Amino acid sequence: MNGTSPQSLHGRVIGIRGTVVDIRFDGRLPPVNALVHLGEDGSTRACVRAHLSGNVARTISVEPTRGLRMGEPARAESEPISVPVGEGLLGRVVDLFGEPLDGRGPVASTARRRLHSPPPAASERRPWSDVYPTGIKVVDLFCPFLHGGRAAVFGGAGVGKTVILTEFIHSAIAQLSGVAVFAGIGERSREGLELWEEIQRRGVLDRTALVFGQMKETPGARQLVGLSALGIAEHFRDDLGKAVLLVVDNLYRHVQAGMEVSGLLGRMPSRVGYQPTLAADIAELEERVTATTSGDMMSVQAVYVPADDFSDPAVVHAFWHMDSTLMLSRDVAAEGLYPAVDPLRSSSKALDPSVVGARHAEVVEHAREVLGRYAELRDIISMLGLDELSESDRQLVGRAMRLRAYFTQPFFVTEAFTGRPGRSVPVAQTVRDVQAILDGGCDAVPVAKLTQIGGLDDLDAALGGPDA
Repeated sequence: MNGTSPQSLHGRVIGIRGTVVDIRFDGRLPPVNALVHLGEDGSTRACVRAHLSGNVARTISVEPTRGLRMGEPARAESEPISVPVGEGLLGRVVDLFGEPLDGRGPVASTARRRLHSPPPAASERRPWSDVYPTGIKVVDLFCPFLHGGRAAVFGGAGVGKTVILTEFIHSAIAQLSGVAVFAGIGERSREGLELWEEIQRRGVLDRTALVFGQMKETPGARQLVGLSALGIAEHFRDDLGKAVLLVVDNLYRHVQAGMEVSGLLGRMPSRVGYQPTLAADIAELEERVTATTSGDMMSVQAVYVPADDFSDPAVVHAFWHMDSTLMLSRDVAAEGLYPAVDPLRSSSKALDPSVVGARHAEVVEHAREVLGRYAELRDIISMLGLDELSESDRQLVGRAMRLRAYFTQPFFVTEAFTGRPGRSVPVAQTVRDVQAILDGGCDAVPVAKLTQIGGLDDLDAALGGPDA
């Protein structure tokens, strides 16, 4: 889409209810999803969401409507809302309109792309290919991420979604051959600042575009942030032929904003109060995230799980679209095991011998058997004690506990808080180490010594030296 200004359509405000603004236009109506400028100075912006009659449109303001009055003029664009795109956005922090939030002046861009676009046709899609290593042991073993795939980190409040996402950015963005686009949907300003500082510290800010819509924004704005970032990412993929990493934090806030907008539009709520268009709203975003014949795109997304209920409709609908799902557990976090990943519930389509290799797949299957049996025995252990188990079960429990300790890992992004230097572990080493633990190679090592290390090569230091 070129950068020419679309023809304007004029009207008057005839109704204001919070951020819902009804407008009567003089001639034809602007299309749904068109941008509307409200007020004498046009400083308040809204998005057309419905046509009420032949000349009345209902809009949702993306900015506060304080001070807006009935009868004030409205000017709409004759085309759907769009965002500036291009390499001028790299190294910049912008809002959903592509306007700067970093105080560094206007963004240099002449091209634009619509926020709402159809997904690529089936003939244009390319299937995911090989594994995208993260350096995080439990992720690379049980939930490998894929080039061209969609990965999600599911978890309730305070279990470490953003920390894992930031660590992934720290570890993976350096090997990225293309560009990264970050969508901060309903972000806290503190989180946005920390992410910007981390990317700058890694020296990859010049290959990253950050799009933020903070918690203070109206629901209409928060609902469009993800689509704006996706439009920017699609331009890099389709028009410039680059490999794109799209990071979304947090997909649930996109759903939540859609739920608020649906209520403002007067739609009857569906299950658990969600919008009746829940499935379509998530699909509109997710189905556009794919590798095409023009370029690569992979996505890693955080998904908040309300009340730790993984059967919540929003969580279930998001799960359907993911190729890799990393489940965080509050029970694991309560034991002080970080990252608080539940390996028995995490999954990936990559766990196939043809993708990760036969040895990796066999190690994962064996590890899940051991951890699953340990989960079954925990109630017996808590009531009767470990001594009441058979010798083989005691051995299995010991190895399961050592596995769980090994899957903890010091992160680079938490060095300032923990005092432990971060560690990144290659996939091959993780597979080799887990095989060694399962085979009994660490049966004599105290469980505590396996906690918060990188690979088993770190054991000498953890045990006090090679001669300890």
